[in-house]
Amino acid sequence: MKAIRVHQNGGPEVLSYEDVPLPEPGPGEVRVKIEAAGLNFVDVYKRKGLYKGSLPMTPGEEAAGVVDSVGPDVTDIQVGQRVAYAQSMGSYAEYAVVPARTLVPVPDNVELRDAAAVILQGMTAHYLCYSTYPLRAGDTALVHAAAGGVGLLLVQIAKGLGARVIGTVSTEEKAQLAREAGADEVILYTQVDFETETRRLTDGHGVEVVYDSVGKDTFDRSLNCLRPRGFMVLYGQSSGPVPPFDPQILNARGSLYLTRPSMGHYLASRTELLQRAGDLFQSMLDGNLQVRVDTAFPLAEAAEAHRYIEGRRTKGKVLLIP
Repeated sequence: MKAIRVHQNGGPEVLSYEDVPLPEPGPGEVRVKIEAAGLNFVDVYKRKGLYKGSLPMTPGEEAAGVVDSVGPDVTDIQVGQRVAYAQSMGSYAEYAVVPARTLVPVPDNVELRDAAAVILQGMTAHYLCYSTYPLRAGDTALVHAAAGGVGLLLVQIAKGLGARVIGTVSTEEKAQLAREAGADEVILYTQVDFETETRRLTDGHGVEVVYDSVGKDTFDRSLNCLRPRGFMVLYGQSSGPVPPFDPQILNARGSLYLTRPSMGHYLASRTELLQRAGDLFQSMLDGNLQVRVDTAFPLAEAAEAHRYIEGRRTKGKVLLIP
């Protein structure tokens, strides 16, 4: 079978399209024939070596497809079942062996490509809005990268919970996408300072929560956008890691809260995984959550797909198609 392999950390050019043996599932595992794999910034971090892992590796942590083979001790997953998963390495491939406990069934009326597009980023948006900082009606949230894969889902879920949403984007085209997703206000950070504009839009009070996936370029000013006792939710670092800082800053700026969440801690049990995934799929079926696939690249063009997402050109989800 074909798969993408990384033999050394580096730029997109280290993503190599190769022939590899077809893997066999062991106890508690299944093999999935992948219909589509999702790209995420965590894949970039691991390719670069910012997140350490053993090499060589096949990147990718989310996909959707059809169960092709079932290993011993698997009783609740059947061959031919439509499934999706997140947080299991190796999805940049035609087939992947994954732990059965990580799989979620995909409803018949949900396209597999849509399932691949929503399973990781959608569950991220879900736990951010429902658990990391549980949004309440009347809250105001600042969402950075509001037209990205997570951003568009965050905006929709936040609006569904009754929050006022201020989004930041880089272009007018992305601003329109954020507005269509439900953002009440959209700031083009390439034209105005988002901190000044957020303060203006909140009459100087600030927001209850900032959802920040950008990191280094936005972190300090994001803190200044918070009202006293506000929540800074740093869930990514697309512009680079945030430098070390003095926690006394949180006190000086209003007894602020800072958290750096990770999905694994919000999918602590299979029950929680199925609940979050089930909520997402039901919202899609009810028409309350629109999943936007920006573009899809052939698996062999994984390097170009990485250049695309690193260039911050995304307007929704990017997929790889084996």
